[in-house]
This record gives sequence, structure tokens and C-alpha cells, in this order.
Amino acid sequence: MSHTVYGLANCDSCRKARNWLQRFGIEHRFVDYRAQPVAPATLRVWAGQLGGFDALVNRASATWRGLPPNRKAPGSDPEWLLLLREYPALVKRPVLEAEDGTVTLGFSDAAWKRLLLP
Repeated sequence: MSHTVYGLANCDSCRKARNWLQRFGIEHRFVDYRAQPVAPATLRVWAGQLGGFDALVNRASATWRGLPPNRKAPGSDPEWLLLLREYPALVKRPVLEAEDGTVTLGFSDAAWKRLLLP
């Protein structure tokens, strides 16, 4: 099974996740979502699986803290999509998308072992 890891090339968690996949010989590809923005339809699918856009956004990030207050309360999916297109670093990372479309946020050695290793 091939997996896709979405994140930022200079993100420590994304580097750890990619190194972990390589160490265990798990086939994957990496997509830097600053260089290759994630399609709105894909973001909608992720949000749907994860319980909404709120679950997808890293509210602890410097990017979030730097937003003006009126941008921190999107009222609709189109507003969330616009915000994420403008600020891709708001998406929690890494995002692991399995070949079957299942999405997992963040990296944890124990969680990824349960998820990816037999």
C-alpha cells in the first residue's frame, strides 16, 4: 500500500514522519503543501473525516496567533477553504493519507506503528 504524507519540507514533525516511514520501508510520497497546494475538494474530504475544519487547523501555531481576529472565525466551508489556501501552514501536520483515503493527523511513533505495521 502506498501512502501520501502532506506537510511542509522544513517541518520537524514532517521530517520525523518521513524518516520513520523510510526506516520501516513503507512506500510513500511527500507533498509539500506550500509548493503544491492541496485541492479544496481534498481539504473538504479531510475535514469530513476528522470532524470539521476546526480539527484540521493548528490553533497553536504562530500563523494562527498572527491572524487578525476576524479571520479566526470562518463561518462557512468556503471561508475555511480560502483561509487554508492563503495560509497552508495552518493545517496540522503531517497529514498521512492512506491509499484507501483514510486520513491521520500528526506523527506519533506508537500510533503509526499501530496503524502501519503488521
